[in-house]
Amino acid sequence: MTAAVDVGRRPSAPENRADQLEQLRRQMAAVAGKVGAGRRGAAPAAPASEGVLPVPPLLAAVLPAGLPRGTVAVASGARSLVLSMVATVTGAGGNAAIVGQPDAGLLAAAEMGADLSRLAVIPDPGNDPVEVATVLMDGMDLVVLGLGGRCVPPARTRVVLARARHRGCVLLISGGDWQGAALRLDARVSGYEVTSGEVTGCAARPGFGRIGAVRLQVQARGGTAGRTRAG
Repeated sequence: MTAAVDVGRRPSAPENRADQLEQLRRQMAAVAGKVGAGRRGAAPAAPASEGVLPVPPLLAAVLPAGLPRGTVAVASGARSLVLSMVATVTGAGGNAAIVGQPDAGLLAAAEMGADLSRLAVIPDPGNDPVEVATVLMDGMDLVVLGLGGRCVPPARTRVVLARARHRGCVLLISGGDWQGAALRLDARVSGYEVTSGEVTGCAARPGFGRIGAVRLQVQARGGTAGRTRAG
């Protein structure tokens, strides 16, 4: 079962803020417990390597060695790029969280093979989504953070990067920029595969039919990137 956590209501008192973060940690532990209970008797699949997270076929050409743990990456363009990463990590037995994306397409992620029992969703992280994402690094292999156009000061990005490296978690940024990100991924629609109307008895005509698949062109820039891939 996907866990949805709402930490949007934040009292001004510092002690209440600490209580909320502690509540978030307890909810994370509950998610982990449900995952373990649901998987008893079966050995969960493991990521491709202890040092990297597996990547979907969409990224295999540009990240042939996988995505190193402790990486902060920025994703832009087609949303399926992020969802496919969530699907691959959870499908391989890892835990993931999506922070600050209330319109995350969980149905699409499930269709891509995501294990939703391994996914925590925090649609409204309040005024400080970065702090919530940082807390989640303690128990997640992948944290997707929607910045919503927010700007994060360089001093803070360095602190979060150090936390990601220490915990071996990948932080995937969307909806904004992150100074000092080691990797930048961009997915753009390059074309469509259209099925003809012949199944309904109509002759195929250019520009008519149903979209059967979307072709994406993926670019990766950074030290771990390979090349541009179209697929």
